[in-house]
Amino acid sequence: MCMDVRKRCQCGAREVRFHLRDNVMVPAVIDKLYCPDCSGNDPFDEASMLYDNGWVIHYDMEIAKGLAAQKLGMDESSVDPGFVFDFGYCCWQELYPGEKDDMRAEKEQIQKLAKTDPQQYLVRIQRWNIERIQKLKEEGWRRVITA
Repeated sequence: MCMDVRKRCQCGAREVRFHLRDNVMVPAVIDKLYCPDCSGNDPFDEASMLYDNGWVIHYDMEIAKGLAAQKLGMDESSVDPGFVFDFGYCCWQELYPGEKDDMRAEKEQIQKLAKTDPQQYLVRIQRWNIERIQKLKEEGWRRVITA
């Protein structure tokens, strides 16, 4: 069963959905979330925080390490924020926060071609996805780079 895990950033401006792979972690593993507007407010601690393109997730590493040891049989010393995020145990539900909305807007423009030029539409929609992933890699989104 998948849980709908949402967390609002510290300034309250944005809400993000998280994916918890295999329900190994629990929502409480996300201690704080900082959007690009509020991410500079607290000092960065690499032992408990993960930076992703302006966003910062502050994990409760005591919970994360305990759950990884209990459910995955891992040595707690090998569990860090990168492991929790990069292996999908607590990461963005999308490739980056807001991706779904961005994709919808981009696709709407391309889908207009389906009515006027179906062949060009097929070419453009295939090219769009490849170009989109390349753009996200260049922007430095962690889930795209580590995928």
